[in-house]
Amino acid sequence: MSNPRNGDTKPPCLPRNGLVKIPTQPNGLGSASITKGTPAVKNRLCQPSSVPAILSPALAHRSDLPIPSLASPLSLATLASVSSPPGASLVGLNTSEGSEQPSPERLPGSPSERQLAVDEKILNRLFWYFSACEKCVLAQVCKAWRRVLYQPKFWVGLTPVLHTKELYNILPGGEKEFVSLQGFAIRGFDGFCLVGVSDLDICEFIDNYPLSKKGVKSMSLKRSTITDAGLEVMLEQMQGVVRLELSGCNDFTEAGLWSSLNARITALSVSDCINVADDAIAAISQLLPNLTELNLQAYHVTDTALAYFTAKQGYTTHTLRLNSCWEITNHGVVNMVHSLPNLSVLSLSGCSKVTDDGVELVAENLRKLRSLDLSWCPRITDMALEYIACDLHKLEELVLDRCVRITDTGLSYLSTMSSLRSLYLRWCCQVQDFGLKHLLGMSSLRLLSLAGCPLLTTTGLSGLVQLQELEELELTNCPGATPELFKYFSQHLPCCMVIE
Repeated sequence: MSNPRNGDTKPPCLPRNGLVKIPTQPNGLGSASITKGTPAVKNRLCQPSSVPAILSPALAHRSDLPIPSLASPLSLATLASVSSPPGASLVGLNTSEGSEQPSPERLPGSPSERQLAVDEKILNRLFWYFSACEKCVLAQVCKAWRRVLYQPKFWVGLTPVLHTKELYNILPGGEKEFVSLQGFAIRGFDGFCLVGVSDLDICEFIDNYPLSKKGVKSMSLKRSTITDAGLEVMLEQMQGVVRLELSGCNDFTEAGLWSSLNARITALSVSDCINVADDAIAAISQLLPNLTELNLQAYHVTDTALAYFTAKQGYTTHTLRLNSCWEITNHGVVNMVHSLPNLSVLSLSGCSKVTDDGVELVAENLRKLRSLDLSWCPRITDMALEYIACDLHKLEELVLDRCVRITDTGLSYLSTMSSLRSLYLRWCCQVQDFGLKHLLGMSSLRLLSLAGCPLLTTTGLSGLVQLQELEELELTNCPGATPELFKYFSQHLPCCMVIE
């Protein structure tokens, strides 16, 4: 999120990973970020960065808000017109930092308005209506607002993202000083994403973040040069970490995993790390008996690795995502379904050697699946969809993006699935209007993505108005999606968010 700019009202649309920029700060944390996991919140965060009025027209008539007097001329824009002083810091050590920040007594308006503007009971209710981006701005209005907004309850589920250069201040003599992270501690952040850090940076972070020893539950390292020694020190010192992500970290080895992984870790994500192969999966399987979630993107993992999982993990592990594991074949699927029979979430996205026979194994053995991702599996055909429809009666989400052999016949099989709520058919180039007719009776469907389907026409898409319970419809890069069609949807699917 960036500071409001005069004449610029374009919303700072977020990337799909949910990154939100924090306003630039003099302490070097200017491009720190916050990320939120849920798609619904990501959509809400994609709002104009300008400071909003204290009540929107929609909220002005809310009877459940105990602030009827907010119909007065008092507005957030008025209060925020007292800009943050040059020395104010969003993550300052305490409220004494930026001491020139306006106190409640100095806010504009009458005494009654000033009293209302700092009433903590009202503020505690009001601030829930703002996005994380806006809260970062509002916390700089005055000490009273920051005191309310720095309560941990307003930041639950958010993860600060810090790049290497943001961790240090450059002193006049050219020396580097690690920034204060006290402001993060006050807000109770229990997860961090560090980008581009080294072993030394991680040690500095551990020494300077007050909650690092036991208060941090989740750590993500991206594009970092952490070595085996750094990984071992981090997991030894940060005793509270139970969720670990390593992405684009090419300096640690499989030996480092053997020496550092701790049984307390319940969720592990490893992607784009060139030294990860079958031995790394062996370390994970033997050292993490309480693993509930494993996300793996590794180009050198073979079928053998999927036989390493223990009986304990077969009981506890409910989520397995194998993304772009190119060497995995149907033999690996056999090993996987027998080792992890209790999976509820499975992704084989980009496992291009898996065929319909592999999907049949999944459908017959993993009856508890609620989410299945087969995107970018070019060998999947309509036959796989028949297996899915026959056996996976609890399935709620199915992703078939870029499954180029899927046709209208496959959609006819899916039409019998009464539990399916989300269906992704992005760039399924053989799906036609006739196939859409099979979906019109799926009353449970809430999300449908047809982005990039070239054969769908305006006539075929218009029939989707029969899906009155639909909440989200994605038609990006769909030739049949015309302005007239979007207007038609706005009239006949008023409760559905249509993505153009």
